[in-house]
Amino acid sequence: MEIKEIERAIEAILFASGDPVSIDRIAATLEVEAESVERIAQNLMDSYSFEKRGIRIVRLERTLQMCSSPEYADKIRAVMETRRAARLSPALLEVLAIVAYRQPVTRAYIEQVRGVDSTYSVSTLIEKGLIEEAGRLDVPGRPMLFKTTHDFLRTFGLSNTDDLPPLPEFEEDGSEQLTFLQTEEA
Repeated sequence: MEIKEIERAIEAILFASGDPVSIDRIAATLEVEAESVERIAQNLMDSYSFEKRGIRIVRLERTLQMCSSPEYADKIRAVMETRRAARLSPALLEVLAIVAYRQPVTRAYIEQVRGVDSTYSVSTLIEKGLIEEAGRLDVPGRPMLFKTTHDFLRTFGLSNTDDLPPLPEFEEDGSEQLTFLQTEEA
């Protein structure tokens, strides 16, 4: 199969799917190496971005998905007559950050970090598709573990959780440690 044919096949698969599709599954279907699919998909991603096209291909861990370009979101909403997505409250963002940086985590861990009951926040984030169940912890009571979803990655423009910005470092007393270059005084 030649490169242009593989490009067209990848576009068709991602367009028709609408959901993220595993790179390995695309490779198996097209009977090519996964590395070839990754390379060709990256070329398509670069091309769409360079040409400022109305569509994009995004990578979400080991999957690919076709989506609209973010700069056209308002126009798409207007045509589809949908309302702007509701913003997340500070409490929801706090829970989401804990899950994103420490996943997989239990609700008890989230509550320990926050110091308040987080049942509502966890269930709301599950409803919104930003976190999901990730099995159970192997301790007495077998509490549920939670992790972020592909929707979380897509919403925040990340390929994987390694792309999250680093957390600030804190001193033992809880105050933030500021790190900066110090110049020598002459």
